[in-house]
Amino acid sequence: MITKRIIPCLDVKDGRVVKGINFQGLNDVSSPVSLAEYYSGAGADELVFYDITASAEGRGLFTEILRQTAKSVFIPLTVGGGINSLADFDRVLKCGADKVSVNSGAIRNPDLVYEAAKRYGNQCVVLSADVKRVDGVFRVFAKGGRENTGMEAIDWIRRCVDNGAGEVVVNSIDTDGVRGGFDLQMLRAVCDAVSVPVIASGGAGCIEDFIKLFNELPGVDAGLAASIFHFGQVKIQDLKKEMAKQGIPARI
Repeated sequence: MITKRIIPCLDVKDGRVVKGINFQGLNDVSSPVSLAEYYSGAGADELVFYDITASAEGRGLFTEILRQTAKSVFIPLTVGGGINSLADFDRVLKCGADKVSVNSGAIRNPDLVYEAAKRYGNQCVVLSADVKRVDGVFRVFAKGGRENTGMEAIDWIRRCVDNGAGEVVVNSIDTDGVRGGFDLQMLRAVCDAVSVPVIASGGAGCIEDFIKLFNELPGVDAGLAASIFHFGQVKIQDLKKEMAKQGIPARI
């Protein structure tokens, strides 16, 4: 049985890890390099590094911070933020990323996912979808959750997977930072639509939220969180021990 992955997320702004609620009110947390080192030794299965304002500011991702972060970890590293071209994919991979996450860049250029998957392989291309309910409909948002694209989210995710995305991170803006649990309704809709690995993001507040996620949605491959790990509310090893105790496969 494939183990469920636990993935801390480093949301990076101006070279520092930050965290807010519903993508708003960002607060400084720590250095991405020191946090990455900590998680690499604390039992994390993978790590996600997002330069969260690169797209909104129309610039490339901070490569020097990324290079230092990549050197400090010995687990798979997914990197996103300001990925708009194959050249961006190439630059980020050369800085040490194992996978590249694309969101706004794919919205601007829907062929980017296909082109990147063809050049680097499906396993390298991660679709990151920021999704929020608008009048009861799941809508895709761009530029770090700032801009409503008007696109229906499930159709968009399905199309990107058909074009070659090998993994999907579903970021629920509605539950982000609220710590009230993962958005199970949204995640169920995505799992029903695609056959690639799905990573749940947004809403984790305690160990039980992960247990509920994996028990109720066995199709979800990984749980991603930020603040509860950054501020010590949940320790990864404690979480994994409880997962194993509950019969959920985990790498201890």
